[in-house]
Amino acid sequence: MKTFNNKITLTLDGNAEVSVTGFIAPIEYTQYNFHVDWDTLANLRVDEPEKQYPTSIFCDFLPKEAVSVGTPWEIEQAGALELLKQFHPSSSVIMGWDLHHHKTESQGLWACLRAYDAEFADIVFRIHAQFALKDGWFTPSQFTGHLVIDRTKRSVAFFQMYVPNGTINFDAWWKTDPDMKSHITDSGFCPQIELRAGTEDIVRNTRYVESITTEEVEHKLALCFYKSQQINWVSLEEALEIAPAQQKPIHAISINGPLLDEAC
Repeated sequence: MKTFNNKITLTLDGNAEVSVTGFIAPIEYTQYNFHVDWDTLANLRVDEPEKQYPTSIFCDFLPKEAVSVGTPWEIEQAGALELLKQFHPSSSVIMGWDLHHHKTESQGLWACLRAYDAEFADIVFRIHAQFALKDGWFTPSQFTGHLVIDRTKRSVAFFQMYVPNGTINFDAWWKTDPDMKSHITDSGFCPQIELRAGTEDIVRNTRYVESITTEEVEHKLALCFYKSQQINWVSLEEALEIAPAQQKPIHAISINGPLLDEAC
């Protein structure tokens, strides 16, 4: 993987405003039909379809010091949480099970400089958060996205925060009694949970002077959340070839969900 020594400072003019559009599409699928039987989940929609923000909100996504491409940093919670509340007023970056049990390694808000040139800088971020519903919790697999800064105007050129598609991209935790002593869980797929501002053409069409691929930056951010990603995973077929040559035993693991997100 390439390393970069050139560092740049990322700044924004906090006085301008940014119009952000929000979407939550109807849930298409849950394993145990929660999206039909549980009214709260069936009627989950974006709280504010459109909202104006001061640019200062996005300053919380920026590093405090100059950074090079591929360098992760922690996002300040306040600005990210304000944006998440456009989805749902009871958004939280402290996961529900941590409120009642213990802290897990999957907490956090991280960003990384993916690319830049003289005019634009593309920041990719990953946030773990959930919505506290009146009778349960809704936990997306992750929120990811881009913040593209116009470096000459010190403005937000493009912003996108969304839950990636997948066979399953959220968990749901349904309280079945008022005292929270009994609950049931489910997982499913929602085709769109997204905040957006500006035009995505900037991300596609800019030829950056320094950059890493989307896959590389996603891996760097995953490492900020999960120690399991430090393991060099290989398929069983590869392991059967490698083990005799290296004279090592095979440690096989079978799981029924992803190691890379909070979907289950």
